[in-house]
Amino acid sequence: MRVLRVVPWILCLVPCALLSAHHSFPTEFDVSKPLTLKGTLVKWEMINPHSWFHVEVKGPEGRAVVWMVEGGSPNQLIRLGVTKNTVAPGTALVIDGYRARDGSNKIVGRNITLSDGKRLFMGGSAPGQPAQ
Repeated sequence: MRVLRVVPWILCLVPCALLSAHHSFPTEFDVSKPLTLKGTLVKWEMINPHSWFHVEVKGPEGRAVVWMVEGGSPNQLIRLGVTKNTVAPGTALVIDGYRARDGSNKIVGRNITLSDGKRLFMGGSAPGQPAQ
């Protein structure tokens, strides 16, 4: 009987723990550090709550450096026209976004420009996203 009293409390606490683990834009990224990356898409992870684009960019010494670019959820990206067909691995990209506060090779993307000039919004938490 005692277990039956504890179970509802545990079920209430689990969502709270998950919500507190999710970050906000200003906690992880710096709006005062906009960044434009020009490179090639290596890998795209369509996972919740954010998609991750792995983009190979030439570093200062000419060596390839892989950057992680956070985008919106898979559902949000698909609604914005960003799909595995429009942005496949090997695609040349220009990505505008904001750098991570910790200085790592990570940004939150605002938009993608393809080689044909088509511009796609990345969804997510970056400022300047279109209303859903």
